[in-house]
Amino acid sequence: MIPTTFTHLTFVLAQASGTDGPVGPEFGKASPIGLLVLVGLAVAVLMLGWAFHRRNSRFRRRRIFAGQHGIDPFDQEAIDKAMAEAGVLDRRQKRML
Repeated sequence: MIPTTFTHLTFVLAQASGTDGPVGPEFGKASPIGLLVLVGLAVAVLMLGWAFHRRNSRFRRRRIFAGQHGIDPFDQEAIDKAMAEAGVLDRRQKRML
């Protein structure tokens, strides 16, 4: 088999270079700042998920209540009034912390 130009070029490009990259005992080690960034991102994702869950749960409860009582699901004042009269209005604050 005679190597064609394509296979020869592929072979040359695929060869590992010897000492062109950074080497040494500290190469490839992560800093503690990276860990803090990852933990911060994880906390942010968990808080967003928790906030979405609370908002979605409230929306579902209000939609079901409106459907059972024949109220327009988009009429917030009527739903709030009817839920307050029924004693099921969620009066907790809507903030995250």
